Amino acid sequence: MQRRDFLKTAGVGAMIAGASIARPTQAEDRPHIKWRLASSFPKSLDTIYGGAETLAKRVAALTDGRFEIRVFAGGELVPAFGVLDAVQQNTVECGHSASYYYYGKNKALALETTMPFGLNTRQLISWVMADEGMTLLRELFAEYNVLNFPGGSTGAQMGGWYRKEIQSLADLQGLKIRIPGFGAEIFSRLGAVPQSLPGGEIYPALERGAIDAAEWTVPYDDEKLGFQKVAKYYYYPGWWETGTHLVFYVNKAQWESLPPSYQSAFEVAARDAHMEMLAAYDAKNPPALQRLLANGAELRRFPDDVLLKAYEIAHQVYTEEAEKNQSFKKIYTSMMAFQDRSDAWWGVAESPMANLRQAVRRKK
Repeated sequence: MQRRDFLKTAGVGAMIAGASIARPTQAEDRPHIKWRLASSFPKSLDTIYGGAETLAKRVAALTDGRFEIRVFAGGELVPAFGVLDAVQQNTVECGHSASYYYYGKNKALALETTMPFGLNTRQLISWVMADEGMTLLRELFAEYNVLNFPGGSTGAQMGGWYRKEIQSLADLQGLKIRIPGFGAEIFSRLGAVPQSLPGGEIYPALERGAIDAAEWTVPYDDEKLGFQKVAKYYYYPGWWETGTHLVFYVNKAQWESLPPSYQSAFEVAARDAHMEMLAAYDAKNPPALQRLLANGAELRRFPDDVLLKAYEIAHQVYTEEAEKNQSFKKIYTSMMAFQDRSDAWWGVAESPMANLRQAVRRKK
């Protein structure tokens, strides 16, 4: 009896030992995959560019270093505004960009990033991650041979830097401003002359007077790019970017070639990068704004006539686009229905407290 017990125990021990020996072999059998990621952003903008670096680090950690993603800054592999094309054509396996840069391809693409007077940051996150947003966006990006994933958020943005004050609609006439997407179309109808420039080209254009104004993102990044040195008037609110999302693009064939565990690692890493970027900007922007103001920037609110006319024109633009673009209509209709439901809740739960706090602060 004792001998039989010993043999049983020895057999179990041998099985455990065999399993422990087999695990490293199985891990080594997993493929070693190397991808390149083309970013639209310069390395100097550590937080927005850093979203792709976060993704790469998390993916490597989750796959024991067997799935490597090397990140390239805007212009190193492909032009800053050529990332979607590069991923679509499999020039690179994946990319990190803002979908409103590809407004010229299909205006519906811009809705993934933001829209003037659209969903705020938390609403956009909720619509994408907990409502039907991701399903609708995936349908759109399938037309471009691409899978899209959340790639970070800047939160609500500022209204940009101006070399002269904007006191009324009349001051927008002929104003040369750097701005992409629907914001550019609305500014054009307001009488301005919009231009699309990558982040690294904005400062020199402002400095030499090639443009009169420029919007980029938020105080932390704006300070890094030094806009306050060449245009002192800093406007708010950024009505055309009420909650701005970045995005990771993956070539469809490349995605399908990944082992399921690597796909899961990528999805988890993308969500992690998305929320980490938003948290970082929310922490960095308040002190950055204070530094900008201490160093000579002058904070200004857009006049009411500008805001109201921009709102009116924005919804004219959306109506026109929906009549001729079914992809846009489908996504836009869903977003607006979600905004209506969400605004009703925010009007009860969030906005009253925020307004009260601001009113009290103004009295101090």
